[in-house]
Amino acid sequence: MTGPDVTVITAVYNTMPYLTRCLTSLVEQTIGRARLEVIAVDDGSTDGSGPELDRFARLYPGTVKVVHQSNSGGPAAPSNRGLELATGRYVFFIGSDDYLGPEALQRLVTAADRWESDVVLGRLVGVNSRYIHQAIYAETAAEVDLFDSALPWSLSNTKLFRRELIERHGLRYPEEMPVGSDQPFTIEACVRARRISVLADYDYYYAVRRLNARNITYRSRHLERLRCAEELVTFVAGLVEAGPNRDAVLLRHFTWEVAKLLENDFLQLERTVQEKVVAGVRALTEAYLTDHIRERLPIETRVRFAAVRYGDTDHLLAVIRQDAELGIPLTVVDGERWYAGYPGFRDQQLQIPDRWYEITDTVADWVARLDTVSAAFEGSRALLVTARSPRSDLPELASSVRLAAGDVTGETVSMVADATGTTVRARIPLARLLEGAGPGGELRTVQAFADAFGATGAAALRGARRPVPQRAVLRRGTRLHVLTTTTNHKGQLVVAVAPVTPRRLMARLRRRLPLGGK
Repeated sequence: MTGPDVTVITAVYNTMPYLTRCLTSLVEQTIGRARLEVIAVDDGSTDGSGPELDRFARLYPGTVKVVHQSNSGGPAAPSNRGLELATGRYVFFIGSDDYLGPEALQRLVTAADRWESDVVLGRLVGVNSRYIHQAIYAETAAEVDLFDSALPWSLSNTKLFRRELIERHGLRYPEEMPVGSDQPFTIEACVRARRISVLADYDYYYAVRRLNARNITYRSRHLERLRCAEELVTFVAGLVEAGPNRDAVLLRHFTWEVAKLLENDFLQLERTVQEKVVAGVRALTEAYLTDHIRERLPIETRVRFAAVRYGDTDHLLAVIRQDAELGIPLTVVDGERWYAGYPGFRDQQLQIPDRWYEITDTVADWVARLDTVSAAFEGSRALLVTARSPRSDLPELASSVRLAAGDVTGETVSMVADATGTTVRARIPLARLLEGAGPGGELRTVQAFADAFGATGAAALRGARRPVPQRAVLRRGTRLHVLTTTTNHKGQLVVAVAPVTPRRLMARLRRRLPLGGK
């Protein structure tokens, strides 16, 4: 008797009631239970996840296998335990609060067999406004390269892996990393793979953002994240030799994992924590942040890294406060070169090279940088966004300025300059925001577009400094949707579009009711 075609491994820790949908989506896969093995490792759950796993094991004794162990503090150890027990030709990992499209595994295995792929990605979509980087899913491709594609921006383990590849190279999750342990595993698998393929023809994987947002990724602390970022960057440096290939992967890590340590919430940390983060990030930038990476970083990230590398904690705080409290800095024009006028620019004591502040090649993007003044729903018709530029010459620099939420462009109502800047107002139609919204909703970043200097610049609209979320309820067909304006972790204005589901409604009611109330 041959073994299963695919083993699905899930590390479980307190994910009820999402766990039930996850497991149901697995046992109902069109690939059939005879070709499927599910290994669920309960990592010391206390919320009823353990009994629910046992229930599925009783219902599907030939398919679902359950292991119970004491809590390990992260998904690495249970994932490794699952790998020890796996018998399928392929292995697929799924978060225990996520779920699969019905045909996902059959399509993935068929593609891997047809193309002889070692790694296959199937398109991920977000649920409950969870952000998923979509560039790698632009089209189906029999072969993509880790170093010459958008793959470094999609390094979660939610992929199909050939188990022979895993065992031949002894691939396992680093158990010392409570956050991000799937990335070293995925990166090395992609480096070792003979072929990596992408399927963009189906919604394979639904990545759920829990309504209580309590999983370890959402609540981890700065020092934990710093340690994991250090582990991740040094792992890549040890796996890939210095040069363009290493930079292609590390660009993602400096843009994402390392940069997130220096976001606006850094201002609220205790001083001792701030100084430890600064020291750790400085060491990473000095060792691995090359000119090639620096040139490709967003200006805010680049200037914050410059503050860490050449300055101290107080200088970094001044730079972050410029963005978080003071607004868009003015530009400095020196001949044909343009620079962002952040604290530290041409400071004789810091001696930071001008190139860290230069925006000459992206000046149209800089012109498009606006701060949100207000965002208010006009009934069920439109979202009226009022934004402000510090440039009083914006009407002369830009022939037009437009605001858009995702791919929905609004109508510019007015652009009025005064002595201290320019105010732009635009209406974004709400009905169009609902078009194309998936079952899990959409998260649309509001951007400004400016036609200037022979190019079209674009920049995410920075959210209000004291955001007050606004909500509107719209009906599309037979379904109700809630639209919410808020700010994301980068301080940018976003519009969340979410369907009103029974689970969402009950979660909202639970939050509003007092403990024990009715």
